[in-house]
Amino acid sequence: MSSITEPTVRPWTLAVASSVPLLVLTNFTLPMATLPQTAASLGAGPTGPVWILGSIALGLASLLLVAGGLADDHGRRRVLVAGTSVMGAAEVVAALSANVPVFVLARLVQGGAGAAMLAASLGIVGHTYPTGARRVRATARYGAMIGLGTAVGPLLSGVLATVASWRSAYWVMAAGALVLAAASARTLEESRSAVPRRFDVPGVVLLSLGVAALVAGVTEGRAGWTRPVVLVAFVLAVVLVGAFVAVERRRAEPLLDLELFRRPVFLVATGGAVVVGAAVVGLLSYLPTVLQTVHGLTPLDTALLFCVWSGLSVVASLMGGLVPLRAAGRLALGLGLSAAGFTGLLGVGFSLSLPLVVGGLAVSGIGSGLINSSITHLAIESVPAHRVSMGSGANNTARYIGSSLGAAGVAAVVGGLGPGQGAVVAVAGCVVLTGVTALAALLVRA
Repeated sequence: MSSITEPTVRPWTLAVASSVPLLVLTNFTLPMATLPQTAASLGAGPTGPVWILGSIALGLASLLLVAGGLADDHGRRRVLVAGTSVMGAAEVVAALSANVPVFVLARLVQGGAGAAMLAASLGIVGHTYPTGARRVRATARYGAMIGLGTAVGPLLSGVLATVASWRSAYWVMAAGALVLAAASARTLEESRSAVPRRFDVPGVVLLSLGVAALVAGVTEGRAGWTRPVVLVAFVLAVVLVGAFVAVERRRAEPLLDLELFRRPVFLVATGGAVVVGAAVVGLLSYLPTVLQTVHGLTPLDTALLFCVWSGLSVVASLMGGLVPLRAAGRLALGLGLSAAGFTGLLGVGFSLSLPLVVGGLAVSGIGSGLINSSITHLAIESVPAHRVSMGSGANNTARYIGSSLGAAGVAAVVGGLGPGQGAVVAVAGCVVLTGVTALAALLVRA
């Protein structure tokens, strides 16, 4: 038996657990539509906007795998409630922040809290729905909330920035986090591994610092890749992650079982998450700024435009279980559709052709929905039943490392080549990356 209790399926369990990615992704995407206003209000310098956008990914990527282990060993509901409460407090700090350092610190804490929430909530879903068609439907609903949150974030911040202030969105998020914390504490059953492992202190320290160094280097790299701070961060990341691998190979109860990388399903789930973060999240986090600065769209305009992508993503994720393909096959189809849709965005740096942009966002949105439902399913199918939160943590760590790499890569290409040619090269790179990964996913039987 892998848990302290047998899974009980209650009507509200999936509703509460699926609210978590909605809240976390809404929060993650809040600054995308209001970056110019936020940066001006906080007196941001040249690298300020980079950290306003990227700091939350640093908190998420650094702590997701750690949070997954804690949730499996010490209680998934406990970790979820704690993370949601901390997020509520950090939202208040963001709303009140007077300068970039305070805002960035608040977003870092939000990222760490979001890591606990995501790892624990998907672990709860995996525990409650151990196998079969019910798990497919549950993970589809959970994955759909990722796309919905991506839509709600820019729309919420765009509307509130128009009628009030960019700060209003963070007050709304604080209230939502506290409500979700109360609902989780009152309605969810506790679950954990029947045999908790020892807390892997060396693994936690080495991995957290290594991932933090990598994401910090990528974030700072957008302002110049040869600067000493960037080079030092990358060297530290290599040393720390290398030390983590060496230490974990010798531990009886490692934070991350490295033998999982021998499983094709785990590899395609983790590798697919990196690509989704890099190609999909990375590219789409860049587009709102281009549409506003090059073509004069307002934050609300861009938020409404991206509702096409995210709305169809939600529908496709919910309907993904009806596609007569294995999870890896649905992932391959989703990646292929994303690649096809991105081709409609090739010219966005030169001119704004709404039919092409809307069509491209629509096709890639459908692809993204299939990706979210299948990759969520693969994340918990690819690990032992009692380590489902660890599987969630590993998968989401890969996604947010990928998003940091992708956003930095797109920014570097556009900054070096200009919005016209840079957009063509960046979008073409994302098309190739998603297309190649789709072919790889076809080879996996899962």
